[in-house]
Amino acid sequence: MFSGIDEVDWASMEHAYGPADDVPELLRGLASDDPAEREAALDGMYGAVHHQGDVYACTLACIPFLFELVVDPGVQDRGSVVELLTSIGGFDLDEDDEAEIDEDEIEGAANYAMAAAAVTAGAGVFFELIADEDPGVRLAAPLALATLHRHPVRVLALLRERLPVEPDEEVRFALVEAAGRVALRHRPLAGRVAEWLGRLASRAPSPGLRLAALAQLARCSPDGLPGDVVPVVSGLLREMRSAPEGDAAPEGDEPDPDAEPVDSEPVDAEPVAAAETSRGEQVVTPTLVGQLRSLSAQENAGRGTPWAADLLRTLHVGLDDRVGDRTALLADQLRSPDRRQRIDAVRMSGGLIRAWRGPYEELVALVGDQLADPEPRLAEAASHVLEELFSLAAPAADALAARLAAEPGDWVRTWASGPPGLGSTVKALARLGDARVLPALAAALELPQVAHDVGFAVGHLGAAARPLAGTLRRRLAEVELDEGAYDRASPLLAGLTGLRAGEAAPEVLRVLRGAPEYRGEWLRTAALRALGSFGPAAREAVPELRALIRRPGTASATEAAEALWAISGDTDAVLPVLIEGLRSDQVHDRRAAVVALGALGPRAAVVAPRLRGLLAHEELWLRVDAAIALWEVSGRSQETTEALLAGWEQSRHVRVRVAECVARMGPVPAGSAAAHVLRSELASVRRHNAMDGGYGSHDIHEDEKLLALCRRALRGTGKGTTT
Repeated sequence: MFSGIDEVDWASMEHAYGPADDVPELLRGLASDDPAEREAALDGMYGAVHHQGDVYACTLACIPFLFELVVDPGVQDRGSVVELLTSIGGFDLDEDDEAEIDEDEIEGAANYAMAAAAVTAGAGVFFELIADEDPGVRLAAPLALATLHRHPVRVLALLRERLPVEPDEEVRFALVEAAGRVALRHRPLAGRVAEWLGRLASRAPSPGLRLAALAQLARCSPDGLPGDVVPVVSGLLREMRSAPEGDAAPEGDEPDPDAEPVDSEPVDAEPVAAAETSRGEQVVTPTLVGQLRSLSAQENAGRGTPWAADLLRTLHVGLDDRVGDRTALLADQLRSPDRRQRIDAVRMSGGLIRAWRGPYEELVALVGDQLADPEPRLAEAASHVLEELFSLAAPAADALAARLAAEPGDWVRTWASGPPGLGSTVKALARLGDARVLPALAAALELPQVAHDVGFAVGHLGAAARPLAGTLRRRLAEVELDEGAYDRASPLLAGLTGLRAGEAAPEVLRVLRGAPEYRGEWLRTAALRALGSFGPAAREAVPELRALIRRPGTASATEAAEALWAISGDTDAVLPVLIEGLRSDQVHDRRAAVVALGALGPRAAVVAPRLRGLLAHEELWLRVDAAIALWEVSGRSQETTEALLAGWEQSRHVRVRVAECVARMGPVPAGSAAAHVLRSELASVRRHNAMDGGYGSHDIHEDEKLLALCRRALRGTGKGTTT
């Protein structure tokens, strides 16, 4: 094995962490009899040689030796090597990608193309592996064929022929998944695959296999799903729970009568372009392979059907925007007697609500019911989902309050490093504005180190949190103004800002005057915003603020001017400072000045020409802020609306800011462009900020806020913004 490996000039190549002269050792480690050594070698391959999916010259040089490993029956864990090869060769560079590649990326793109060609050229070996004695190899081979082989018709025929004789249930799922992959990558074959999947969904010998067929049918041909897909899937889940473990297809099953024969020579078909990778694409950094396996084992411990969650996730992805079906299916899962199925359903509920708009009252209430379950992972998963829902968590408010009272130890979470933070249940209840959270917040404020997010929780409660103002003042007065002052004071300042607690002006002024050099600018900004929120109640701060605005063009001067105007209304004092801020070289500072000028309203009408000039600025957010300020100072809505709608179309991220302004403008004319845009947004089922592969903790809140603003603008219910 590995003939010629020492003749390769590995030292002249590099991987993610430097010279590639350690690659031969990694390759030999993959062939080791020692499981720990094999695992370490696989870590090294993913962590360095194929780091985050990258293909280096040394990755290309490995391909022949990886093929040697997968065909040697004496090598253990060959399924992992098949997955690695699939990931290396499964990159698809389409025409759009090619057009976007710059000169610095040409070499990398060439490596991907060469890797795809090299692995695809050897993909015929996976035909033999489809019947290998090692179940792990049989599990990996179907997706390798579907992803890499040049002849999809032949691959599909083999998958169908193998299914009736495959003894392992999970491998049978892999065969079905591979057929779905063929249909997705080769659309002319989608009808043939969908017809086969439809038969499997109704006639397969096990409920798990029928569910797998439905899941793939949802991915590649959702119109082929039965109209009663929810009760069908629910019935399959009940059948799977009652079936004996290890249920497999009968040994004497006849081959699929509709399967096409597998020719000894490839049939004529269009070559397969390397496309998305199989399960091997989930790249890990060094030492993580073992951790991931361990976590998976812990997650699946005690499951009779550990693969059910994957099948259901695939089904949900295929159902896509069929929110009603997905909600009903998850509601059924959340009523299951199987706790693990409910854990999966809670997590999938979070993903559904995060990406799609819909009526979720029943689903949220069912998630809330899980908070009382004695299984800690289930209750924890439910509280994390509810934390992200803000106002949508209302149907679970009583359940949250009950858990809060029952688990005071979870009110604040501490970590090995970094400041403590509020528990998910506390944050979820606070974001609902529910006063039942006050004891938890009061306790958090008495800890030696205040939770970093307690101020935001206080802000969500508003006037209901007034009883905490005295504690916030006392703790702020105790803060030492040293290098750690910002971390200790900022949560307290945020809380006082949210309460508009003007009686705390002396404590805030102490912080403003004594801010240390380290993070001093941040601390002063937080203090100035607090003072500004107090309004006339902070009049004693006026001399300090007048001194600060004598440094025009700085961030502190702009913040001080904004606070001074909120407290005293002295336009003559602050207008020159804000106009100077418009000349800043920093876009952030110019935006701050623009927003502050807009707050002055018609008193700042003199700056309208300057704001109008910013409507052509290259920075989108500055253009949007300038358009809003222009309307606020001039009252002229036409040019403002045109600029705002242009920003709306350019980036979804500015839509809430735009909608806030449009809603304040008053009734939107029925036939206007703005009305069309707002109605189109309301008609969309997809959340405006939904992202594939990532999300933010406030995404649902921001999208619900956008919907409320769009409705308000169309109704013309008056001025103001939602919170």
